[in-house]
Amino acid sequence: MKANNTLGLIMFPAFDWAISRSHPEREERLLYTQDQLLEEGIEDIEGIEFFNPGMATFHDVNRVHFCFPDAKSLLTESHLIAAGGVIRAFDAVLDGETDKAFALVRPPGHHAQRVVYGDRGFCIINIEAVGLEYARQRYGDIRVAIVDTDCHHGDGTEDIYWNDPDTLFISFHQDGRTLYPGTGDIDELGGPGAFGYNVNIPLPPNTGDAGFHYILENTVLPILEEYKPDMIINSAGQDNHYTDPLTNMNFSAQGYAVLNERLNPDIAVLEGGYSIQGALPYVNTGIILAMAGLDYSGVVEPDYHLGKWRQSDRVTEQVRKISEQVNERWSRREELAEREYGSRQSVTRRRQVYYDTAGIMELQVQEFKVCRECPGVNTIHSYNDLGASMAGVTIPRKACHACREEGYRLFEQAAATKKSFLQDLSRDEYKVLR
Repeated sequence: MKANNTLGLIMFPAFDWAISRSHPEREERLLYTQDQLLEEGIEDIEGIEFFNPGMATFHDVNRVHFCFPDAKSLLTESHLIAAGGVIRAFDAVLDGETDKAFALVRPPGHHAQRVVYGDRGFCIINIEAVGLEYARQRYGDIRVAIVDTDCHHGDGTEDIYWNDPDTLFISFHQDGRTLYPGTGDIDELGGPGAFGYNVNIPLPPNTGDAGFHYILENTVLPILEEYKPDMIINSAGQDNHYTDPLTNMNFSAQGYAVLNERLNPDIAVLEGGYSIQGALPYVNTGIILAMAGLDYSGVVEPDYHLGKWRQSDRVTEQVRKISEQVNERWSRREELAEREYGSRQSVTRRRQVYYDTAGIMELQVQEFKVCRECPGVNTIHSYNDLGASMAGVTIPRKACHACREEGYRLFEQAAATKKSFLQDLSRDEYKVLR
C-alpha cells in the first residue's frame, strides 16, 4: 500500500508527565493509539514516515508567551518536547520532506493564552502557536488558518491571534454556556487589527456527524476559500466523540475522518480527547488515513452500529441557524469593524482568566493601538490573586516604525512599576526588565 499524500507522524506520549495518575490528561491517552497504529500496520505503508520530536527552546516559547516568573520555572521537558514535536511537523512540511504532518503529542496547548501563570484546561504553553511562530521566523511570512475542532473553545489560540490579520482562527466547539472554558461566543470577532478573523462557531450539545459536516461545508470551507491561507493547521481535538467522558457531543471516528479529508490540512496537532480506548485509537487512525489520502471506510468503533453519532431534528435546525449567523458576520466584517472601532485611537479589553488546574484567578487589561499602517502595538497589564503582577508588550511582525518605537517606550514605562516583558516579533527579540 502506498500513501497518495506523503505524511510525517510525530509521536510523543510524554511518559513522565501527567497532572495526576488518575487525571484524564495522562500518558495512556496515546498508548492505545500507538497499539492501534501498530495493529493496522500504519508504519508499513509506503509514504508514511515516523519522525522523532525535537525540543523547543525557551526562546521559541517566549515568542508567544509572557511566562511568569519565567518559562524555565513553569515548564517541564515534556512541554518543550511536545512543542518541539509541532516544530518538527512544520519543518517536515515546509522543508518538503512530506506533503503533510500530524503531531500526536501531549501535553496539549490550545487553552494556553499569552500570559502564563500555570496550567489551565490541561495546557500551559500553546504548542501550535509556538510551532507557527517558529516557522514564521525560519521560513518567512505565512498566511495561516488554524481550524480548531476540539470540543472546548480554543480560548488560548484566540487570545494569541486576537489581533493578527495573517492568522485566521476558526473554532467550532460545544457552546461555552454548557462547557469549559465558557467562552467562544459568536460575537467574539477579534481586535482592531484583525476584526472578523476570529470566527467562533458554538454548537449545541449532541451535535453529531451531520452537524459538523454541515458547518464545514456551509461555513468553514467558504470562509477558507475567501481567506486563501498558505497553510491550514487543524487543532485536532477529539473530545467531540460520542464516548468522551468530559463532553456532550455525538461525533464519530468516521465523522472525524471525513472532516479531515474535506478540510485538507497541511498539519494536524492532537489536542483534547479523553475516551482513551473508545475513541482515540479509531479517530487518530481515521485522521492518519485521511491525511495520507487512503481509504478509511473500515475505521469504525465497536459500537458504531448503534448510531450514537446521530443528531436530532432540533439540533439540525439549530446548527443551520448558527451557520447562517456566522456567515452573516463574516460577510459584514468590514462594516462591523468600522462600527466597532471607527475613529478610535486605542481599544481596551478587560478580562478575567481562571486557571482551573493551577487554581489561579487573573485579571487583565489589554490595550490595542489602532494603527492604519500595521496591526498595532499592544500591551497587557496582568494581576493575579496570589499577588503577582506583570506587563507585557507585543510589537507585531509587520510593525511600522511608529509602533515599534511606541512599543519600546511602553516597555520601559511599565518596567518602572512592575516586572515587564517585551516581544519584538519584527526583530525576533525578547526582553525582560525588573
